[in-house]
Amino acid sequence: MRFLHRDTLATAHGAVAVGFTEPLPIITDVGQARATVLADVGAVTGRTPWVMHQVHGADLHVVGDDEVADHPVLDVDALATTRSDVALMARAADCVPLLLASPEGAVSAVHAGRRGLALGVVPEAVRCLRDLGATRLTAWVGPHICGRCYEVPQPMQEEVVALVPASRSTTSWGTPALDLGAGVRAQLEGEGVDDVRTVDACTREDDRWPSYRREGDAALRFAGVVWRES
Repeated sequence: MRFLHRDTLATAHGAVAVGFTEPLPIITDVGQARATVLADVGAVTGRTPWVMHQVHGADLHVVGDDEVADHPVLDVDALATTRSDVALMARAADCVPLLLASPEGAVSAVHAGRRGLALGVVPEAVRCLRDLGATRLTAWVGPHICGRCYEVPQPMQEEVVALVPASRSTTSWGTPALDLGAGVRAQLEGEGVDDVRTVDACTREDDRWPSYRREGDAALRFAGVVWRES
């Protein structure tokens, strides 16, 4: 496994690293594929990986000091921790994988799809990290389907836009659409997060990244991963 994009953030507790991986085997089912992916992530990061069973909601789990890695897969769309021995993962194939880190060492991995965006998973993660002691946050908005490509029915668009106005968009062919990245960035701005780093890639247009809209049920996933290097 390798990262197609990687960055670091210097903190008072050493560097925080983030990365967005090449396409991975689907790991929603417990089995050899999932075990292989987690072993690969662990080998690259030197940390114990934690993965979510993402359900397009806004629930978040804080990985506590005494929790072990062989946990049941959690039905959440965000993970957060202050631990230095774990790597948090958010998988995607058009939705936004969002990674957050603070100078104090608190980190989070967030899966922000249409429903999670509308339900407020992004503000939930920001507020959680502040509860864990974060004073400033850096955010990485990973590759995702762009507003020119994410066509949705107009009633669905209006439902999301009523809650996240910045997500309104129009496809390149003139139909109603949603811009998930713009919605995520607007929510981050609303929470006072001003250091936002965006990986400028549309998953539907750039075949380096898996895309459900492009590939359908055959689409793989990639992962955003965040961990403390020391």
